[in-house]
Amino acid sequence: MASNPGILSDWPWKHLGSFKYLILAPWAVHSIYSFLLKEESERDLFNFLILPFLLWRVLHSQIWISISRYRNAKGNNLLVDKSLQFEQVDREQSWDDQIVLGGIISYLVNTTVPGASHFPIWRVDGVILAILLHAGPVEFLYYWFHRALHHHYLYSRYHSHHHSSIVTEPITSVVHPFSELIIYYMLFSITIMTVVLTGTASLASIFGYMTYVDLMNNMGHCNFEFIPKWLFSLFPPLKFLMYTPSFHSLHHTQFRTNYCLFMPLYDYIFGTMDKSSDTLYEISLKKKEKVPHVVHLTHLTTLDSIYHLRLGLSSLASSPHTSKWYMSLMWPLTLLFTMLTWIYARTFVVERNQFNMLTLQTWVIPKYSVQYFLRSHENSINDLIEQAILEADKKGVKVLSLGLLNQGEKLNGYGGVYVKRNPQLKIKVVDGSSLAAAIVLNSIPKGTTQVLLRGKITKVACAIAADLCKQGIQVATLQEDEYMKLSKSLEMSSENSLILSKTYSQKIWLVGDGLTEEEQLKVPKGTLFIPYSQFPPKKFRKDCLYHSTPAMLIPTSLENVHSCENWLPRRVMSAWRIAGIVHALEGWNEHECGYTMSNMEKVWQASLQHGFQPLMFSNGSKY
Repeated sequence: MASNPGILSDWPWKHLGSFKYLILAPWAVHSIYSFLLKEESERDLFNFLILPFLLWRVLHSQIWISISRYRNAKGNNLLVDKSLQFEQVDREQSWDDQIVLGGIISYLVNTTVPGASHFPIWRVDGVILAILLHAGPVEFLYYWFHRALHHHYLYSRYHSHHHSSIVTEPITSVVHPFSELIIYYMLFSITIMTVVLTGTASLASIFGYMTYVDLMNNMGHCNFEFIPKWLFSLFPPLKFLMYTPSFHSLHHTQFRTNYCLFMPLYDYIFGTMDKSSDTLYEISLKKKEKVPHVVHLTHLTTLDSIYHLRLGLSSLASSPHTSKWYMSLMWPLTLLFTMLTWIYARTFVVERNQFNMLTLQTWVIPKYSVQYFLRSHENSINDLIEQAILEADKKGVKVLSLGLLNQGEKLNGYGGVYVKRNPQLKIKVVDGSSLAAAIVLNSIPKGTTQVLLRGKITKVACAIAADLCKQGIQVATLQEDEYMKLSKSLEMSSENSLILSKTYSQKIWLVGDGLTEEEQLKVPKGTLFIPYSQFPPKKFRKDCLYHSTPAMLIPTSLENVHSCENWLPRRVMSAWRIAGIVHALEGWNEHECGYTMSNMEKVWQASLQHGFQPLMFSNGSKY
């Protein structure tokens, strides 16, 4: 909110949350019903298209959000290279309020204003009139209203809410107090109502005008420059008629310059154009993509996980991944995205962070978890991983960490295959096993004398079992094949600490993939489940405790973190991702992949020294 919120700052439907769209339901249902049942000559195409147009506005803005975040992750042509925080993401979650308001106004005007219905698709005179009205009164009045908003009285009560975002995103453009946005709609209505009342309106002039407003708003706040110089060379007066992202970015950093809506003409006339506008424009166009020091390589999980990516829906990306009821309604779009990932089949960048002197990036392989268990996809997945490693090595990346299923034993020998195939690699490949094991070991309550290890036996599981046995802690297993695999990895002196159990009485369970519902239901009340796997077990017991998968709280100095890593809470990273960062910070010159592991205590202590912290329960105990 603004620093000192004024009257009518809150939106009327603030407490409805996502259900605010139900406000439009009566109009939308009536619109569809009337269009389908009325005679063709009586059908109002404008009324029928209001709802699809509102959906188009949402989609249009989402496309801009995804492109902007992608460009921010790559770093080229960036305008303001500062950290974006969860606070801003939360503040801007209500960006679609203005679309609901636009829908209400459209339906009201259509049903109450004479002549505001049955528009033709196209009228030249209406389009020309709309252009002239926007360039004249709308731009002029907005300019002076905007300057008034920067007076300390109005700024502190209203406009400071918008300017809380220094690092702008496309949706920042429409994040305003309710009363302020009402004024903006009144300004835009000058164009729309004039063409309606003069009888020159058309679907093109009305829908086209609002699409133009959305386009310019999103472009001005996208935080990267892309308007080519040749465009202004070809038509020099264009610099007075169209602003650039860099032009409006200066308004958010300097506050007292570049007040125009979309046309810098009035800033030139009234002497408020920032003198550095041209310089920033030139510099921004020359900015190259940033080469990261560390790359974390992950992949998609469930089919709807694409919405939870930082490039997806910001409201979902900024919260731990959980199933939402409305996701089932989006299955046609989900199916489309699934097909596109299969067709595109190229690794892409989703996130860029800064930590001390390191630049970090996260790359995503366009494969879903289910595909990692299909033999028919093994070769294509391995090819994508190897290509990503070679690309990172070519760019000069220092460390690449393998996340989630990108480093399985059967798939690629915990990543060792790529190092053997490419002995010339300068980049260090890290699978994070040592830190994952260390986190699990440090999560076990002090004084524990016996644990039960259940799940797929991995490199991490073997390391945990070996360390516990050395400490004299008894490690029990339920299945004979798991017992045999673990015993092979233990030293002779530690074998007596490994037993094959026939009961479920142990209160500390170290669990991996393969834990069943039946097994969970048999454990005693208060049992503690500590996962060593990358995926959390499904929770079937409310009277038991479930730890997070191996992860740590990140330091406050790790910047530009405004999305959650899969199911983990905010500002928490998986062990496999942290391991690559620590590896680079320490300057370790060896790979940690294949069947080799770094010293667990050394990696654990290094992580703590760099500010990563163990997660805490609400009662204050570590886990």
